[in-house]
Amino acid sequence: MIINLTVNGKEHSVQIEPHDRLLDLLRNKLRLTGAKEGCGEGECGSCTVIMDGKAVNSCTVLAYQARGSKIVTIEGLAPQGEMDVIQRAFVDNGAIQCGYCTPGMILSARALLFENSDPTEEEIRSAVAGNTCRCTGYINIIKAIKQAAKAMMNGSRTTMNAE
Repeated sequence: MIINLTVNGKEHSVQIEPHDRLLDLLRNKLRLTGAKEGCGEGECGSCTVIMDGKAVNSCTVLAYQARGSKIVTIEGLAPQGEMDVIQRAFVDNGAIQCGYCTPGMILSARALLFENSDPTEEEIRSAVAGNTCRCTGYINIIKAIKQAAKAMMNGSRTTMNAE
């Protein structure tokens, strides 16, 4: 079947099989490799993308379920090659180590900050609870998300234009 969806602000018509997952479509058909295959069961968050404004595990969404949706991947946050405010905050706070979880973690944080511009630490922890990081211990990730929220409240522009 052919489905239509918008990914990072660009419309696509894609031939899929009924069993294709959104993760497969993004990585194999559109060559957007920021979403990673981790557990394949929606437990680790490495495959997180934003679908219609909400963070989702793309390994648990069938591609046909995304028809007509607006998808944002890590590649869509900064299409001109500049870092989004949240990406910058992750770098500034040492919230990146091996980097495998980073795209999913950033997109979970991005979805949170669009919904809640001034989250508490508990709300931040809840928003990233589905993202497993085995390197950082989360302390710097929480600091980065707090910094990004503050920067956004102070008028720092984000470069995300894909929503």
